[in-house]
Amino acid sequence: MTPAPAPRPARPLPAVELRIPTDEDALHWHRVFNDPEVMEFHGGAPAELSLYEEFTARQRRHHAERGFCLYTLLDPADGAVIGFTGAQPWPREWGPTGEIEIGWRLGRAYWGKGYATTAAQRALDVVRAAGVREVVAMVDARNDRSIAVTRRLGMHQGETFQNPNGKQTAHCYRLVL
Repeated sequence: MTPAPAPRPARPLPAVELRIPTDEDALHWHRVFNDPEVMEFHGGAPAELSLYEEFTARQRRHHAERGFCLYTLLDPADGAVIGFTGAQPWPREWGPTGEIEIGWRLGRAYWGKGYATTAAQRALDVVRAAGVREVVAMVDARNDRSIAVTRRLGMHQGETFQNPNGKQTAHCYRLVL
């Protein structure tokens, strides 16, 4: 069965550029995500720089081993780092273990402009070319902006998981590629 095409957005989507994260991107991600609103659904507080150093190194390994990762998302107009998007194996012991998760996180100045949808569509093309046949997106049940992105990508809600910390309910959205 061929999956249904993703619904078309009502407005043109912006151009984006994706790159494999560099060492320097750890600092860029740290700066762009150093905002409680950006981190509201990711633990609430900005992470330490060391977390992003490990995170960008892990993404380079994923790309070398799998052909995809969470890519640094650049604004092509000026080359500014505006966030990340891409895919990686689900990294936690709860939730859709063993599955490939697509994800995105953008600086607040870039919300609502179509960057997440455009970048996620580009990332899905890379994941599909790498032979992945299905992806998931784990989204905090309160995160209406990310839920809207999953819908624009043509994803459908599957299971619901409770974070072991007991403070977060997450919906698992699925997409057959």
